[in-house]
Amino acid sequence: MDRNFFRRVEVCFPVEDPALRKQIVKEGLELYLADNTQAWTLHRDGHYQRLHPRAGRKPRCAQCELLELRARPG
Repeated sequence: MDRNFFRRVEVCFPVEDPALRKQIVKEGLELYLADNTQAWTLHRDGHYQRLHPRAGRKPRCAQCELLELRARPG
């Protein structure tokens, strides 16, 4: 699969507004760390393993939840 690794630009900058910072952490970092359907774990030997929801845990897809969040009015 062709990736955009060599064609993308990533930018880093401080987020000084506390409310915006909280939103970014909640909707970005926390949401993606909770993903258990589309995430992969890199092991010491260099192989990746796809994460799956543990028994009794709700499947969480960060991209799906983010799209749902953005589709809500208000």
